[in-house]
Amino acid sequence: MIKGKVENIKDKIDGNELDLSLSNLTEVPVKELAAFPKATFLDLSCNNLTTLTPEFCSLTHLIKIDLSKNQLVCLPEEIGQLINLQHLDLYNNKLKQLPVGFSQLKSLKWLDLKDNPLESTLAKAAGDCLDEKQCKQCASRVLQHMKVLQEEADKERERRLLKEREQEMKREAKQREKEAREKEAQKKKKAEEKERKRKEYQAQMAALAAQEQQKKKKEEKKKRAAQNQGTILHGKKTASESVPKAKRSICSLFFSLLIKLLLLLIVGVSSVLAVCQLTELRKEAFCVPLNIHLEETVRWAQGLEVVQQVIQKMSDFRT
Repeated sequence: MIKGKVENIKDKIDGNELDLSLSNLTEVPVKELAAFPKATFLDLSCNNLTTLTPEFCSLTHLIKIDLSKNQLVCLPEEIGQLINLQHLDLYNNKLKQLPVGFSQLKSLKWLDLKDNPLESTLAKAAGDCLDEKQCKQCASRVLQHMKVLQEEADKERERRLLKEREQEMKREAKQREKEAREKEAQKKKKAEEKERKRKEYQAQMAALAAQEQQKKKKEEKKKRAAQNQGTILHGKKTASESVPKAKRSICSLFFSLLIKLLLLLIVGVSSVLAVCQLTELRKEAFCVPLNIHLEETVRWAQGLEVVQQVIQKMSDFRT
């Protein structure tokens, strides 16, 4: 099919002109046309074209294009890529406006926009195209008009981009503020958590210290109680020991005094007896009874077995 189309197109080339008018076309065979770059004049008039594809704008070798008497409602934005285009016939279509990229057709010298439902400002800029001069003026005025629209569109785009950048910056600023608040909140939360843990730790340490202090107090109390108990017991023991000692001391003292008195009595009696026995006083009235009692006592003592044994032993010692 492609080969047949190419052959058909080749048959319609006359010099640098390719005539596809009255071909009942609904779309432009771009790929087939690209195969003939020497055909710089393309006649597509009197067809049923409603749109041109962006690929059509790749045919940059075209210098003259006739699209009159079609059903075109719009042109592609990429039409500005046709940098070599000098002549463009858009007579009797359904165009209301032109794309902003139309202003890039810097080589355009001739333009016909008659019998199109153009919007008022574009129609005023285009004017009539009844002769060569008017069509050249149409091209110049329309390009100037489209450049103004291009500049306005660029400014609007810049304003829109600037607004978008400002909005983006605001969003970024808000995001940074939000992140800063979140970071501050996290920092505050961490600080609060750290402070809470520190207080819990201090409370635990204080509780442990209190328990340790309580324990020490209990131990000291027990120790003091034990010491007091020991002191009491020692006091009781000492008291209990001191009572017999005191008693023994008193008894000893009493016994000692008694012995001393007894010895004194014995010494006194002995002295009296000695006086009564050995001196001239034995004949006195108070010595006679004493001497009698002494003799009786001696006889009684000699009668005791124990005394006899002692006397015997004393005799043995003498011998």
